[in-house]
Amino acid sequence: MSVGKSITNLRMKIARPKRRKTTWPVAIEQRRTGILFVLVPMLLFLVFAVGPTFFAAYLSFTQFKFTKPPTWVGLRNFQILLDNQVFKTALRNTVMFTVGVVPTSMALSLFVALLLNQKIRGIFLFRTAYYLPVITSTVASAVVWMWMFTPDVGILNRMLGLLGLPRYRWLLDTRTALPSVMLMSVWGSLGYRMIIWLAALQGIPTHLYEAAEIDGAGTWRKFWSITLPLLKPTTFFIFVTAVIGSFQVFGSVYVMTQGGPGYATTTMVHQIYLNAFTYLKMGYGAAMAFILFMIIFTLSMINWFFLRSDVEYW
Repeated sequence: MSVGKSITNLRMKIARPKRRKTTWPVAIEQRRTGILFVLVPMLLFLVFAVGPTFFAAYLSFTQFKFTKPPTWVGLRNFQILLDNQVFKTALRNTVMFTVGVVPTSMALSLFVALLLNQKIRGIFLFRTAYYLPVITSTVASAVVWMWMFTPDVGILNRMLGLLGLPRYRWLLDTRTALPSVMLMSVWGSLGYRMIIWLAALQGIPTHLYEAAEIDGAGTWRKFWSITLPLLKPTTFFIFVTAVIGSFQVFGSVYVMTQGGPGYATTTMVHQIYLNAFTYLKMGYGAAMAFILFMIIFTLSMINWFFLRSDVEYW
């Protein structure tokens, strides 16, 4: 063996640390510790998530009003739902809410994130201000927005009056009630999605922008050729979670309009709440919840299979 090879082997032995052999008792103890750490959250998930889901699925095939044991009725609850015009209205309102809120919220939050992705003094104050609605109670936010939407003394109508524009009965008109709730929801979700966009923007390597500037690319070109393609994983995540959250909207509707005027703002979760906990039709409400679960599950799977293939990870 040559001297050069001997020196190389010696260096490799010095650089490569020896692996400690794990004895069987230690390995078993480590496995038990890992199982114990995982066991507690798994039990909580089974008890508070999986268990209630299967129980609600069972209740959807029964007639249950708390006072008596559940009575099996088969597909009767689902047959009633198919003929219920209120449920169809709630489903349509939920779809309209999702179609209106999700793209608007994603676009505005990305725009705000781009503005806040600057290294200037005091930028954290602006980031905090945009994130405050996320940590604010939904009830408190809804009450403030109700005051803003008040026809007589609301700030929105006062601003319209100063501009010489007609005033609106925001939450009291069937044409403007749902868009008003959508506006409040876009405002409330802006900060959360802005933070996710901002984290993704700060993870993009700066040398890509520097190379593009050398090639003469402008701001718009850098956004379309570098920023937007590298944001695909974040876009996929925000889109899926936003769709799921929009189909489950309840708090703002319950506080601001109670589903009115008429049924202009009633949603699927609002109808589930009314039938299950106000009218005590637990089986009927569980059937609505089961249909909502299937809709969300189907949409999530469609997004996963068709959009995930286009996601690029850097």
